[in-house]
Amino acid sequence: MNLKDTIKLLTETFSPSGFEDRIRDIIRRQIAGSVDSVRTTRLGSLIAVKKGTGGRSARRVMLAAHMDEIGLIVTHIDARGMARVAGLGGIRPLNCIGQRVTFANGVIGAVMADRSDEPGKVPPMDQLYIDTGARDKASCKVKVGDAAGFSQPFVDLGDRMLAKTMDDRIGCAILIETMRHLTRTPHEVHVVFSAQEETTLAGARTSAYEVNPDIAIAVDVTLTGDTPKALAMAVELGKGPAIKVQDSGMIAHVGVKNLMVKRAEEAKIPYQLEILRGGTTDAAAIQLTREGVPSGCLSVPCRYVHTQSEMVDAGDVAHSVNLLLAILGKPIEV
Repeated sequence: MNLKDTIKLLTETFSPSGFEDRIRDIIRRQIAGSVDSVRTTRLGSLIAVKKGTGGRSARRVMLAAHMDEIGLIVTHIDARGMARVAGLGGIRPLNCIGQRVTFANGVIGAVMADRSDEPGKVPPMDQLYIDTGARDKASCKVKVGDAAGFSQPFVDLGDRMLAKTMDDRIGCAILIETMRHLTRTPHEVHVVFSAQEETTLAGARTSAYEVNPDIAIAVDVTLTGDTPKALAMAVELGKGPAIKVQDSGMIAHVGVKNLMVKRAEEAKIPYQLEILRGGTTDAAAIQLTREGVPSGCLSVPCRYVHTQSEMVDAGDVAHSVNLLLAILGKPIEV
């Protein structure tokens, strides 16, 4: 399976935060032939291990990408059979209205909002509901606690790709592809596909405690400053992966950031430096594990994050894989 086929498969798979069973099974199958072992943690994250050649320069390296996605969860069913909802992760009501969603049992519905007395005002979450076509509460085929994922297909635009869950299935695809091409490394590489990043960062936090790595790199998406009236930001699509300096949840370890910059420059891989004013990644949880883990983040520039039309550049994705291979193929000092 080529990289774009992998991205299509991952992005179209239903697995909202806390309900990662389906995507975990798919990733397990995708990575099985490229690693030495795969296991599932108690909280549902997937940890794949690739053994290295060892030696004095060997490190225990943790790579992490979260496999969950934003979604909606049913809070109650009203008398007319409408499913009232809350967000799983950073949900913006304006991006939900009129969208279709799918439940784990196959039920499809449309997200709508109560009629407002203030036309033009964005409704709050408690005014959203999912209409599954039920006539009343008794005929509704979903129940309290059921999760819904947004329904949008992957679209190949050539140099660019569009999908609903690039955050962070694109990071998962990058790690799968990296393991497929990593033929030799001195390091013991633990690849974590984490659960519940969008809600609590719990998967990465508990996995890092178990792995106890010497160094960690999260792979996730970041915002861009290249759309009309975007928040000023030194990240654009097509200019290479972004190496995180800081976000609202962490300051990247200087040694890890410098390592990534050095390897990119040695391999002539284009890169950008990222400061994200709002939002964070698994790296924020990983760096606080045990006595602390030197952590950084490789960010894939992504337009329209947390919408159903997230866009990434194919070149940025390929360069991300090459940068990870360059890091893992040589001694690591931080």
